[in-house]
Amino acid sequence: MFLAGCNFRCPWCYSSELVLPEKIKKQPRISEKELFKFLKDKKGLLDGVVLCGGEPSLNNDLPEFIRKIRNLGFSVKLDTNGSNPKMLEELIKKRLVDYIAMDVKAPLGLNFQVPSTKYQKATGVKVNLENIKKSIEIIKKSGIDYEFRTTVVPALHTRKDILEIAKYISESAPRLRRGFGGQGAYFLQNFRPEKTLNPRFKKQRPYSKEFLSKIKGQIAKYFKTCEVR
Repeated sequence: MFLAGCNFRCPWCYSSELVLPEKIKKQPRISEKELFKFLKDKKGLLDGVVLCGGEPSLNNDLPEFIRKIRNLGFSVKLDTNGSNPKMLEELIKKRLVDYIAMDVKAPLGLNFQVPSTKYQKATGVKVNLENIKKSIEIIKKSGIDYEFRTTVVPALHTRKDILEIAKYISESAPRLRRGFGGQGAYFLQNFRPEKTLNPRFKKQRPYSKEFLSKIKGQIAKYFKTCEVR
């Protein structure tokens, strides 16, 4: 389920119709009544619901919305950019989500202290990096299944950047017990030059699969699961 509205403006984003207010206005909407009728009809056929966007955590009524979904017997996965740690904490505390996937857009600073200007370039807005770091810690300590992922864009990311991101994620909070499903999962997602929010990025050529595979080989040691998508 796609929830419209986002506080980031990532130049490579291919969902501008869910991000830009002028495009959101033109999108068809599904009423909550229609949605829950659909879910009730699909009970026993579908196992879970993915909430993505846009940025779902911007919706203040998200906990109650998820509770209604779970009351129908569905598992819930949340996709997030990590900008709202308070909402993540509430959802986890109330046991409303079964899986969280968080995008880490860029390095968070050398030695985990120096602010990263690349995060602002990657998101197109000024970002509170402390909120991003806190979200990473909350997710890692949550005890639920999770993954982190980075869309690798040649115009913004170097090999060194990805190595730094991987190291930060692996060391930013204590590891949970070994063998827990989803623990330590990190995915590299190759950039796709199609209908990007910033038209200039349509002309960018993505990194080769070989290049990303080599990076994966260097960072796989930090995670239980590490793959290229």
